[in-house]
Amino acid sequence: MSAVRFLVLLLILLSPQAASRAQAMASDCLAMAQAPGFVPVQYSAPTLAADEVQLTFLGHSTFLIESAGGVKIATDYSGYAGGIVPDVATMNHAHRSHYTDFPDPAIKQVLRGWNPEGGPARHDLTVGDVRIRNVTTDIRAMGGAVPDGNSIFIFEVAGLCIGHLGHLHHELSNAQLAAIGRLDIVLVPVDGTYTMAQANMLNVLKELKARLVLPMHYFTPETLQRFINGLSGELDVEISGKASVTVSARTLPEKPKLLVLPGY
Repeated sequence: MSAVRFLVLLLILLSPQAASRAQAMASDCLAMAQAPGFVPVQYSAPTLAADEVQLTFLGHSTFLIESAGGVKIATDYSGYAGGIVPDVATMNHAHRSHYTDFPDPAIKQVLRGWNPEGGPARHDLTVGDVRIRNVTTDIRAMGGAVPDGNSIFIFEVAGLCIGHLGHLHHELSNAQLAAIGRLDIVLVPVDGTYTMAQANMLNVLKELKARLVLPMHYFTPETLQRFINGLSGELDVEISGKASVTVSARTLPEKPKLLVLPGY
């Protein structure tokens, strides 16, 4: 995200009355869903303590998750991972902006959130100091629902449980919640249309009870603002000036927080 766009976003979040002046601004989400929308950056590996993990928002629904052991994971990988080749790429097939049929062959593990042969995708593996597993959910499609078409990927690293909800289209069942278990950090789509209504997504967050929530997959600053307005004080809100955040169990907020990271 350019500095100008981020300042506009910050202005809107701080002053809803300014929203009308940003109606004509191009969608960050739509721009980032296309290859030219991604802006390559100079990558620099983070220095992390053993109990820390770094998350970098690359735009749309792609985060780069980096462990102290040097494992690099790109979520909802569609061909771009911040200018680096990740060790692991997770993907979901609700839209082309969430997966690619041609991942870089240098990626060691490509984990699809759906099973091309039918039935649920099943992943449970350890890569370096990260355990990665998934819980499948259904997605909408022309003609009805597609069972197990999306995966919630869960990354267990540095004593934390990080969940990426992918392209979640429905609230979670008790069985799914039990399979997910505890989540300390949730990466949540808040568009309110292509996934599901914001009120329903808020219900999901209430069920998951994570202490740090990172929004993704929103189409305009106004959409993000509506989601924030719907929190009704249940979560603190912080607007970060950096695309990356380093987290450990000891630095998790005491009260659940929504942390907005600017994308590149």
